[in-house]
Amino acid sequence: MSVSHRTEDDAKAAFQSCKSPDPKDRMDFYDSWAEDYEEDHRLMSFKGPDLAVNFLSENFSGSPEGALVLDVACGSGWVAKLMFELGFRHFVGVDGSKGMLQQAAETGLYQDLRPALLGTERLPTQTGGLICMARGDHTQTPSERYKRDLEKELQLMEEGGLWSLVGIKRTERYMENPHLNNEKGGKGEQEKQYISGTVYLYKKSINPLN
Repeated sequence: MSVSHRTEDDAKAAFQSCKSPDPKDRMDFYDSWAEDYEEDHRLMSFKGPDLAVNFLSENFSGSPEGALVLDVACGSGWVAKLMFELGFRHFVGVDGSKGMLQQAAETGLYQDLRPALLGTERLPTQTGGLICMARGDHTQTPSERYKRDLEKELQLMEEGGLWSLVGIKRTERYMENPHLNNEKGGKGEQEKQYISGTVYLYKKSINPLN
């Protein structure tokens, strides 16, 4: 096992530099961040993948071995690795970053990996399938606006009969706040500041209203 060369300050600097709203700029950033992505998130005590996978698993009643998992914005393949430990075996991953897709390919878990920019390209999801999303409540204004817009869209899709809500799970410790810099000398675990997070779980409708 290789020794990490990253520090918490390195991780925070990476998070703070990812600011451009332009999709191409963001994909270029993720290409350059791909090799350090998981390590930087672990340094920030990131719980998103674990929370999402555990919540999904708690509400999944079928056979993991026979399920097909579409891993949207698959990144480094973190979610697939966790789901594989629970018995899931069939994964298709999509991501807008070629660098992230390369990291995902190195896991050897995906039967298919495809480039796709989330929000601009249609993604297939089977009727009756579960759709799980996790996001952190970052303290920046664009992120707060995104949360409002996302939850409004989720509600509209539910009202339109496209899916039904299975459950929502919230946590006060989604990850350490990467937008804050520690004072000189650092802080103890009890003094670290965390952002909250939310996991959304929906089931796609078999007979949509429209």
